[in-house]
Amino acid sequence: MIGRDAELAALLDAVRNPPSVVFVDGQAGVGKSRLVTEFAAAAARGGAPRVIRGSCQPLPAPFPYGVLLDCLSQCGDLLREPGPVTGALRDHLPELADRLPPAPRALGDPDAERHRIFRAVRDLLRSLGPAVLVLEDLQWADEKTRRVLRFVLADPPPELSIVATYRREDLPSVAPFGHAFHLPHGVTGVDLVLRPFGATEVRAMIDELVGAAVTSHRFAEAVLHETAGIPFVVEETVRALSDPVRDVRAEGDLAQRILAGIDVPPSVADTIKERLAALPGAAQVLTEAAAVLEVPETLEVLSAVAGEATAAHLIASVESGVLVEETANRYGFRHNIARRAVYASLPGPRRRELHERALTTLSALDRVPVARLCAHAKAAGLKAEWLRYSELAAKAAEDANDVSTAVDLLVEVLSDAETSPEVANRLATKLCDHALTGLPGGMMTARIESLLADPRLAPDVRAQVHLWFGLLLQRETGSVDRGAEEIALALGLLGDQPERTVRGMAAMAGPYLGSASIAEHQRSLDRVEGVIDHLPTRELRTALLATTLGGRLIAGDPSTWERIARLPSPSDVHDPEELHHLARAHCNLADACSWIGHYARAREFLRDGIVLAKRVGSSYVVGTAEATAVRLDWLSGRWQGLGQRLDRLIETYADLLLTTDLHLTRGWLAAARGEWVRAEEAFQAATGAHPAAQVFPVGISAAGGMAGMLLSRGKAAAAEEHVRRGVTMLRSKGAWVWSGDILPQAVDYYLAVGDVGAARLLVSETATGLRGVDAPLAQASLAACRARLTAVTDDRDEADRLYREAIDLHWDLGLSYRATQLAEQAEGETITDAAVLEALTQTYDALGATVDAARCRHRARSTGTATPSPRGRRGYGSELSPRERDVARLLAGGHTNREIAQALFLSRRTVEEYVVKVRRKLNASSRHDVHL
Repeated sequence: MIGRDAELAALLDAVRNPPSVVFVDGQAGVGKSRLVTEFAAAAARGGAPRVIRGSCQPLPAPFPYGVLLDCLSQCGDLLREPGPVTGALRDHLPELADRLPPAPRALGDPDAERHRIFRAVRDLLRSLGPAVLVLEDLQWADEKTRRVLRFVLADPPPELSIVATYRREDLPSVAPFGHAFHLPHGVTGVDLVLRPFGATEVRAMIDELVGAAVTSHRFAEAVLHETAGIPFVVEETVRALSDPVRDVRAEGDLAQRILAGIDVPPSVADTIKERLAALPGAAQVLTEAAAVLEVPETLEVLSAVAGEATAAHLIASVESGVLVEETANRYGFRHNIARRAVYASLPGPRRRELHERALTTLSALDRVPVARLCAHAKAAGLKAEWLRYSELAAKAAEDANDVSTAVDLLVEVLSDAETSPEVANRLATKLCDHALTGLPGGMMTARIESLLADPRLAPDVRAQVHLWFGLLLQRETGSVDRGAEEIALALGLLGDQPERTVRGMAAMAGPYLGSASIAEHQRSLDRVEGVIDHLPTRELRTALLATTLGGRLIAGDPSTWERIARLPSPSDVHDPEELHHLARAHCNLADACSWIGHYARAREFLRDGIVLAKRVGSSYVVGTAEATAVRLDWLSGRWQGLGQRLDRLIETYADLLLTTDLHLTRGWLAAARGEWVRAEEAFQAATGAHPAAQVFPVGISAAGGMAGMLLSRGKAAAAEEHVRRGVTMLRSKGAWVWSGDILPQAVDYYLAVGDVGAARLLVSETATGLRGVDAPLAQASLAACRARLTAVTDDRDEADRLYREAIDLHWDLGLSYRATQLAEQAEGETITDAAVLEALTQTYDALGATVDAARCRHRARSTGTATPSPRGRRGYGSELSPRERDVARLLAGGHTNREIAQALFLSRRTVEEYVVKVRRKLNASSRHDVHL
């Protein structure tokens, strides 16, 4: 059971204080039966009174006293000297006939007979002793049952408790017992209202259903949107997934696509249809209009689309629970699965008619999202309107950074055989503009490839398709050779269009992708820049410089700084397209600076790039800038709130290539905080599905991140694979400029396995590769590795000098975390100076480097000198202490006690004690319910 601990506790507490009555209110599927089932089990385990359950049935004419007689028929073994009046129930309860007194003589007066039956029920309940009567779905009870319950509770048996569940919207009157009823003095009364789940409970429930804690936050949010958090609908939806364990991991728009692709669960559809059939005809039509409109709308819009509905019909739909008031004067379905069920029940001609009315109605309103008009036009079969609104909707999606939706809209129109050649060529060009935004799973590659055989495309447009298809083959699927063939074909077809040819060459020249060496990329960049001055417009020259300057700088070309002067001044640029490219140039330079170690310059370029991008609404450029910004904040030790920012950005840009950057930073942060499961997932996501197509600096750094995390845990053998991969990438690419995030980890690995020769060889290769290269980070890492190598030769004085040099280089770059780690390393493995350890601990704590701070505390404890607690009071009351918060965070990440102990350098026993405290303070029934 998920999320009902407080309600369960209230139930148990009430039945321990009889006489009592508990009302459990909640809509269909919210979990009332699940709660009373768990309550019955808990009562049996805890020695509570016997629980007797009965359910009312949705019959046209309910049986008199039906649910009460069902319950009483189960109680033969509990009867204790039933009084004479209980004989009036002999004919009603044949199961108890041998235990009841003889039936009294008939009175002949119906009112007197009813009174005797009421007394008999109360006396029989009294003779049961301690008991709990659970009456489910009281909204379907007959009126006689309601009356006898009011009679019993006016003077209840002292050891009786009653638990009644019901749906308020289906009650025949305002109260579960027929009218307002006040319990007499001395009777415990509890009212529980079960609410639908929120995102946290939905996620926990999905994890329970699939049997693993793997559900992504985005998928849980998507399920919440589809189901409104109603547990029954959540369960049926998850059961309808084709591959639940895989599907629930989906991020970004993919989560919503998966849910949109499943059929409405039959059990849910049947429930909705049953409620719909009970409505008056005009109310049904209004509900159908709401299903077609999809989002909550006003009565005026609903009436215009339905054509014959009034406020009275809307009230009937709301009172039945089919529709709900989402916001003031806007009405829709409680959850999207219900809407889809109603929509699926509509015959085709009826759907088209309602969609046409919806288009007419909405197009006359102000500020209606054009995507809605597009969808209604298509569903109504209005081809011309659909084409027009599709282009407008794609542009709106682009402006909102929703590239996936923009691409879907363009592909849909291009796939229509009736789309004219003029429109097809224009939209194919637009689609190519989105080619490198990085939609997941090869989706973009397949869509561009589908255009190659389109007979409507003009030769120059077809050449562009070949170009972008080739680049996508290399980047999304790792098909480097086939991609090169497509690019070569495209460049041949574009021979008489030098501006497009050069743009294709510039795209190929980016050094961070593909298997070509850095030297080859630099030659390609030289060829592209050789013709820039001959291009017809400054806008095109700026577009190419935006690619080539960033490409040169990220490869460590020191001449880039002079070439940057070729960019126009922002004050001289007014054309929106050129402003877009100028923004891209500044953000690309910021990104390059952040990789090679010019962090102050990176922030300058970033600031200017974001201002320019926002001037023209270049949301994708802003996205790349945000990815660079969080990496800079990680490097400079600005970690406060960084995890939340990364989660938000990864969700926002889930379909774009730049998320590999974001996953890398998340991996670094998680590793420093001991969240090893999350770190490993993040480093794997940063590498991507096709290693041959990965972004090289990200792939090298992810390999270093994984290796460093494993080495910190003493897992040198497991680190070997990642060191080998990262070093191989360095050597094959000749990318020594990007060695800063793998060289220290590789050297540490080689020394850990006793291969000093391999460490020296790699350091020597790196030193040679960095000659004449602008690479401050790599140079600082090289200095640190020289110090490390010198220290193992026992030349302590020289090692100290080299460590001081390396530490100073890292501080000069603003790399506070790495500088602190070097300072700790320089002290040696046997450091015993308590003051030094305390200073290191405080620095790590200030950063949020949980593992490093814990390591220093552990080393201080081993010297016999405890490190003082972090700033703040020692007494935290019901709040989590800093150490408890660390434990809670790791628990929430799925770590075992052993892993937590290793991360925080604590004993297993100490961790067990922390886990108990964390669960108590967070009111978590199990370790799996701990969430922060």
